[in-house]
Amino acid sequence: MSVQSILLSALAFNQYANQNETSIIWIVGLFILAIILVAVFLRFVPLGLWVTSLAAGVHVSIGSLIGMRLRRIQPKRLVDPLIKARKAGINVTLSKLETHFLAGGNVDRVINALIAAQRSNIEMPFEKASAIDLAGRDVLQAVQMSVTPKVIETPIVAAIAKDGIELRAKARVTVRTNIERLVGGAGEETIIARVGEGIVTTVGSSETHKQVLENPDLISQTVLNKGLDAGTAYEILSIDIADVDVGRNVGAQLQMDQAEADRRIAQARAEERRAMAVAHEQEMKASVQEMRARVVEAEAEVPKALAAALREGRLGVMDYYQMQNVAADTSMREGIAKASIPTSSTTPDDTRK
Repeated sequence: MSVQSILLSALAFNQYANQNETSIIWIVGLFILAIILVAVFLRFVPLGLWVTSLAAGVHVSIGSLIGMRLRRIQPKRLVDPLIKARKAGINVTLSKLETHFLAGGNVDRVINALIAAQRSNIEMPFEKASAIDLAGRDVLQAVQMSVTPKVIETPIVAAIAKDGIELRAKARVTVRTNIERLVGGAGEETIIARVGEGIVTTVGSSETHKQVLENPDLISQTVLNKGLDAGTAYEILSIDIADVDVGRNVGAQLQMDQAEADRRIAQARAEERRAMAVAHEQEMKASVQEMRARVVEAEAEVPKALAAALREGRLGVMDYYQMQNVAADTSMREGIAKASIPTSSTTPDDTRK
């Protein structure tokens, strides 16, 4: 073999190797591209969920699944409830479920409620169930309460009979959901408030607390006859008085408080009269002092009048001396009278000592 033939063979082999390398690169690139396309396809097309729906006998198109993906809805949250509803014999479409889901409702809970209502022979269309769910109420619990009534226990209600004795009563109210009034109807708080009002009214209209203690069912009968479930989402089946206790004697306490208030009013009036008497006494003392001042003032005018009479000649000297004698005689008699009064101030106890 010549050198020229060897060079030709080497060149041919090199060209073949280059062609194979290019082919391998293309194959690898196509394989990677296929993997990416499959991943993107599976990302937007839940193929497994589509196969599951077909196996369950529920036709869900690939376009619907892709549309839910584009609307950022997890198809599983709608397809699974749809399969559950179709298996239960409930005629509901995927469009209705999607509309309820986009409105913020709980699709799975609504489907469970529809299945429970169907099994319990309760008529409930999908529109009503979705409206109850969107209203913020637990539609599944409402259906369950329609089948199995619920017992609501009221807090202790204090009421006062006509004899002034306080009674503390606690009631248990058995209610059942009224599906027709569930949207727009009042809740448990209204039931509890109305029952408490009925207890207060019944006890307050009793002549004595003994009547209520002897017949506690009087409360439940009176309250039940008032139709307290009107306008509520529940139907009251029975009202049972669980406990009745005797509380304070409010009537006696009120009388004691009234007596204490009357005493304080009388004391205030007496204090007012005493203050007025003290003020009047002080006024009298001031008046006496004023009268004494006037007497002293009048007595001070006597020497001036005597001097004027002597000066004008209307009073003689002998008349003046005679008047002085009369005054001296009067002073002597007063001194004798004072001397005759015993000055001993000892008591019998002091004498015995």
